[in-house]
Amino acid sequence: MKANILFFDRKPASEKQWTEKLWIYDLRTNQHFTLKTNTLKYEDMADFIKCYNPDNRFERKESERFRGFTYDEIMQRDKVSLDIFWLKDDTLEDSANLPDPDIIAKDIAENLEDALEQFRSIQEDLAQPVKEGL
Repeated sequence: MKANILFFDRKPASEKQWTEKLWIYDLRTNQHFTLKTNTLKYEDMADFIKCYNPDNRFERKESERFRGFTYDEIMQRDKVSLDIFWLKDDTLEDSANLPDPDIIAKDIAENLEDALEQFRSIQEDLAQPVKEGL
């Protein structure tokens, strides 16, 4: 699954854009996380946390997976697209690196079953009457 997380600061409206640089961490290229067999763990996010530098975001440094793009660079992209990538995806270059189709199918089925189970749990929670005063 491809997903992005965007962080924004709440700022008052302004004639000039507040954003000077958009930082992107690419966790998806050449990674294969699943809901059961290879779940995303805290350790997988350690490099992102280091790069994100929550203690002083103005001292961020680019790395292999973490890059900054200026406002002007973003505005020049076709339709101002945020679908940005710069790492070479090994699976696109060499289809021999792909798992066997039966493994891919099994992963998809497991992910769908897990998602369905989670939705059923949410549905059950929503069906429960709300207790006042809790």
